[in-house]
Amino acid sequence: MRKDLGKYQSEIEDLELVDYKVRILNGGTEAITRVLIESVDGTGARWWTVGVSDNIIDASFQALMDLIVFKLLKNRDQAGLAAAE
Repeated sequence: MRKDLGKYQSEIEDLELVDYKVRILNGGTEAITRVLIESVDGTGARWWTVGVSDNIIDASFQALMDLIVFKLLKNRDQAGLAAAE
C-alpha cells in the first residue's frame, strides 16, 4: 500500500502495524465485521483505527485508510507546531 501513495509515501515510511483484530459482531447471514488496527510510528505514538462492514475486506480497508489519514494529519500538525516555534 505504501507504493500506491505517490508523494505521501515518504510520510508513512515510519508507520508500522502492531496488531490486527477481527470481531464478528453478530452471526448469521447478516454478520457485521469489525476490524481494529493498532499502529505505531517512529515517534513511538500509538493509535487505533476501526472499520465496520458486512465485508471483512471493506472493514479492513476502512481501518487502513483511517490509519493513513490520521498519520498524515499528525505529520501536518507537528509541522505546523514546529513552524510556529
